[in-house]
Amino acid sequence: MPDFHQHDLVTTLHDLHTGRLDRLEDMLRDATKQNRIGLVLPVTASDMRAEPFNRIVSELVHADYIDTVIVSLGVAPHQSDYEQTVAKVAPLGERAKVLWTDGPKIQSLYGELIDTGIAVSSPGKGRSVWTAFGYLLADPKIDTFVLHDCDIVDYDRLLLTRLCLPMVHPALDFEFCKAYYARATDRMHGRVVRLLVAPLLRALIRIYPNSEFLRFLASFRYPLSGEFSLTRNLARTNRIPSDWGLEVGTLAEVYRNTSLKRVCQTDLCRLYEHKHQDFSFEEKSAGLMRMATDILTTIYRTLASQGVLMSDSMFTTLRASYLRLAQDCIRQYAADALVNDLQFDRHLEENSIDAFAECITNASQLFHADPRGMEAIPNWTRVRAAFPQFTQRLRDAT
Repeated sequence: MPDFHQHDLVTTLHDLHTGRLDRLEDMLRDATKQNRIGLVLPVTASDMRAEPFNRIVSELVHADYIDTVIVSLGVAPHQSDYEQTVAKVAPLGERAKVLWTDGPKIQSLYGELIDTGIAVSSPGKGRSVWTAFGYLLADPKIDTFVLHDCDIVDYDRLLLTRLCLPMVHPALDFEFCKAYYARATDRMHGRVVRLLVAPLLRALIRIYPNSEFLRFLASFRYPLSGEFSLTRNLARTNRIPSDWGLEVGTLAEVYRNTSLKRVCQTDLCRLYEHKHQDFSFEEKSAGLMRMATDILTTIYRTLASQGVLMSDSMFTTLRASYLRLAQDCIRQYAADALVNDLQFDRHLEENSIDAFAECITNASQLFHADPRGMEAIPNWTRVRAAFPQFTQRLRDAT
């Protein structure tokens, strides 16, 4: 996306098609002599067996500037899942470790935490990421933590360099870097961002124009991207949601725990393609409908924690304003698709925003019934205060 536009609160690092992979990797090799990188790869057993994971491993073989690769394996109940993952990452050598979160050793460690009231009972990507962060925190040499998904069809190392370099280059001082990209094949994807999150944030800003947090979220071009990098300190102090609110919840923790001038977003310079979630209008507790509801409740609860009053009348106004703004977005996307020769199903887009509007109401009811919601996984500062040796025991269990 070669432009120079800078957003309100967050520095944007554009792809101007001038950065060569060899040059960027040379800069990374120099920078990581002093600032070492730990790469976290959360993966399920099914994604581990898919072709994109093989491609990721083959690319990482040449990423010698990555000190440690943590494959956090979840939704993998069988010993064979673990063994196959170990075999697949073998080309990476000793720097690659597999955290089998469903395995008996790590499950035993989770049990100790649960018995003392620390909420780690909910499996999912959030817990997998949190566990990998704990493993890396036991190594004092690791300064920067980088994370990306494992279902990226067109993965290459340029993606990785653009995630790492803003965090480790000595001329820069960022503490958090979020990826953005265009998700398109022969049509536009990213429905939850395009049709829900973007118009919803605009509607909320109309209602709460003085909310810096909402402006912060709206500054990100793709707030739901699963790719980000952060400092060791943020990895230690951030809490991690355990549901589909992971990405928005992470941004809320970054907003809370660091200066905004030390936050950036980077263009990954691609038409990004990965696995798509099912969108069934009837299935309220699965697929994109479940994702939308979790994201909405995370936003509502974060605003409430900042002292924002959220009444029934506000939610009525929010839904009406969202629908108008989302309909305007569809008009914009239709024009964009036409000029880029993409398929565009306007009827499906309209049905989607009607479904998302229903999610706004459903999420408000969930919020009112339980303003606190599912407890986020506590940060590692709290865990290590209660169990000083826990991160080392986590390494021993790997």
